[in-house]
Amino acid sequence: MLVRRLWLKDFRNYTGVELDLSDGVTAVVGANGQGKTNLVESIAWLARGSSFRGAVVDSMVRFGVDRAVIRAEVEDAGRTTLLEAELVVGGRNRLQVNHNRVSRQGDFVGHVSATIFGPDDLVLVKGGPAERRRYLDDLLVDVASSNHGIRSDLDRILRQRNSLLRQAGGRNTPEVSTSLDVWDSKLCEVGGDLVARRIDLLDELAPVAGGLVRSLSNGRSELQMSYECAWGGDGLAASLARARPDDLRRGTSTVGPHRDEVGLSIDGLSARGHASQGEQRSLAVALRLAGHRVVTSHTGSDPVILLDDVFSELDPDRAAALIELLPQTQTVVTTAGDLPAGVTADRKISVEGGVVMPA
Repeated sequence: MLVRRLWLKDFRNYTGVELDLSDGVTAVVGANGQGKTNLVESIAWLARGSSFRGAVVDSMVRFGVDRAVIRAEVEDAGRTTLLEAELVVGGRNRLQVNHNRVSRQGDFVGHVSATIFGPDDLVLVKGGPAERRRYLDDLLVDVASSNHGIRSDLDRILRQRNSLLRQAGGRNTPEVSTSLDVWDSKLCEVGGDLVARRIDLLDELAPVAGGLVRSLSNGRSELQMSYECAWGGDGLAASLARARPDDLRRGTSTVGPHRDEVGLSIDGLSARGHASQGEQRSLAVALRLAGHRVVTSHTGSDPVILLDDVFSELDPDRAAALIELLPQTQTVVTTAGDLPAGVTADRKISVEGGVVMPA
């Protein structure tokens, strides 16, 4: 999979840019705050349909205008596809594939796959359970774009159920109870399906990530990964019924796949609470690399690798280990300084104030 050409209009700090990317390594250099990460974010948006930085649409549209455009020419297995996303402030995004409008985001995101490494990846280990669920669910979509639908269905069901709980005001009337029964049934069906897919994916990821942790630690560390849910013993239906009084009191759904955790342990101890900063960074790198390998095994095509200022956060030994483990595929790397030893750019560009020029 290759992103051949990228166009941006009014995206972040870019008024307009057209950029050809190398099949190998494209290095994007420039001082902090000039727009390097914005380029990476635009490619990642095409893959995920959202910002990997957690940004809302309004913040991705250049100040003073009401819409931004990300367009890319993508090649996969000899076939070229033109993707276009128009991000609209306060409105519905417009998505096109080969000039044909698509209404479902799941029909758009399957054309580009990207593995993103960034300085904030430490949240995969140090952050809350939501960060690890998001990591797993993003990989599910990369493995098969059809998984986007079940993820969206779960979000919709939870929104509807939570809205009903808030409207109930803590009262479990017959009407509220009947409606909750309907939404609980839907939540069990869709949530159970999503959890089964998460667990299958985790079973694939765990040995790959474990091997990478051993490589990055020179054999000193062993990784354990587990899927943890509070409702696993009795099943989701029974747990939802038991939690209903508390849900009504709080006005939110307290049980379900949206509360599950991906447990990470190093040598039997919680990585979040006991691993050193260096061990946590190595684990975050291993999780990204493992995800890349699993996606490649499913799709038969390497995702584009996006390295956003990641080497500034790694000591020389870990940076060298990462470079050694990176697959030889299309890569975009941003840096405010020199490229680390072992990384050779096939194309080098400079970014200054949202303007792209040869470096």
